Amino acid sequence: MKKLIFLNAVLFFAGFVSAQKYSSQKGNVTFEASLPLFEDVYAKDDNNIVVLNADNGEIASVSAVKNFHFKTKLMEEHFNESYAETAKYPKTIFKGKVVNFDKTKLTASPQKYNVQGTLNFHGVDKAVSSVATIYAKDGKIYMQGGFVARPADHNVTIPKMVSKKVAENVNVQYNYVMAKP
Repeated sequence: MKKLIFLNAVLFFAGFVSAQKYSSQKGNVTFEASLPLFEDVYAKDDNNIVVLNADNGEIASVSAVKNFHFKTKLMEEHFNESYAETAKYPKTIFKGKVVNFDKTKLTASPQKYNVQGTLNFHGVDKAVSSVATIYAKDGKIYMQGGFVARPADHNVTIPKMVSKKVAENVNVQYNYVMAKP
C-alpha cells in the first residue's frame, strides 16, 4: 500500500520535475477536533509528502489517510472505517499556491505568506486558505501553518451519538522541512 501511495505521489508531482523544487517525505500534519470535557480528538501524520515549486510558489501535498495516528487504536479504527472511509478514499491531497512567493527574498527570518488552494478529503474538493510562516536556512525551506476544515464540507457524517464530542471545526496544522532532492 505504501509503495502504491508513493507511486501515485510521484506521478502526481510529475509536473514539478522541471522546476526548482523542494520536497519532503516526512512532513508533519496534525488535526484536532477536541471539545472541552471530552476525550481528545487528535491525530498526527509524520509521513506527509510535500513538494514546493520554488520558481512560482505552487505547492502540493498528499497523505495516506491511514497514516494519521490517534492516542487510542479504537479511535483510529473508528476514524478510518466509519468517518474517513479509507478503503474508499485512501488519501487526502492539497494543491495550491504560496501567494507572492519569491525564493530570492527568503531569509532565516520567518516571513508570513498566504497559501491558497484546494483540499481533497473524502473525495470532496474544498477551497482553503492559510497563513504560513516560511523561512530558509542551511539550504532548506521551512514552512508551518494551519487552517480550519469542517467534516460536513467533505460529506463526512458524524453520528449523533458522538457528534457532541467532536468539534464542528477541525484545526489542521502542518510543519514542513523541505530540501532539494
